[in-house]
Amino acid sequence: MVSVVEVLSLLLVAVLWGCTNPFLKRGTEGIEHVRKENRFLQFLAEVKFLFLNLKYLIPFLLNQSGSLVYYLTLASTDLSLAVPVANSLTFLFTLLTGKLLGEELGGKRAVGGMILTMTGVTLCIMSSITETRRTSS
Repeated sequence: MVSVVEVLSLLLVAVLWGCTNPFLKRGTEGIEHVRKENRFLQFLAEVKFLFLNLKYLIPFLLNQSGSLVYYLTLASTDLSLAVPVANSLTFLFTLLTGKLLGEELGGKRAVGGMILTMTGVTLCIMSSITETRRTSS
């Protein structure tokens, strides 16, 4: 049976992943100006740029904590529920956070996509709850 803790864990994962995506994008601004003479030095310079940049590092660490919660949640949650719920809600939180930061939402199609996403997630959860009730009776 899907527990409230599992659903809240998946919601937390989606928030941590989705809300950090626009901040990660902003944190990488300026990396294109990092220039070194060979690929290896270029790679090291870019890594240094990112990990010494708090605008990138803090969202990155929050995002990775979402991955840790996801990993722990997968141990007790049905994959057919966990994967679509976490990934689709991540998309939704990315769009909403981006909008709050002044990014374009994407118009009517994006709003329609959000509505369909929420409908799909709701159906997944309801189906999982109904299925577990049938098998436990």
